[in-house]
Amino acid sequence: MSSPPDPPAGHSEQHRPLAAYGALAAAFNGLFAAALIAARRADRLPERFGAGDVALLAGATAKLSRLIAKDRVTSVIRAPFTTYEDDSGYGEVEEAARGTGARRAIGELLICQYCVSQWIAAGLVIGHALAPRETRLVAGTFTVFGLADVMNVAYSAAQDRA
Repeated sequence: MSSPPDPPAGHSEQHRPLAAYGALAAAFNGLFAAALIAARRADRLPERFGAGDVALLAGATAKLSRLIAKDRVTSVIRAPFTTYEDDSGYGEVEEAARGTGARRAIGELLICQYCVSQWIAAGLVIGHALAPRETRLVAGTFTVFGLADVMNVAYSAAQDRA
């Protein structure tokens, strides 16, 4: 009796935790669907988002995802799943995912600002639907923080040129 075929076999010579990726994708979609159902049951689904709210949530998503994925202080969150490689400037670090399976997949998620931003965006959008005032306060905080970063980097660049 032969074993069943392994569809992902030959996908990559490098270790890719495909089953763990699938579990993370299922968790994301399951949590998002549950939140949508909760918002629907609470009759809190917005008809549409205003441009100001979209900009606010986008700014907060960008800053918060970068903070989670790169900030030196938030290394404590990533440490069980990553290995420190080097400082990368402006209070940020470079890390690599470690381990295999779920540990590696979570590490890859946490060090990728683009990957983690999907989770952040979903949380902020659902938060906006269920608790708009509170979510705007949180989003406003991180958007202002992100704009302050832009100003600080611009100032440092001007100082370097002077």
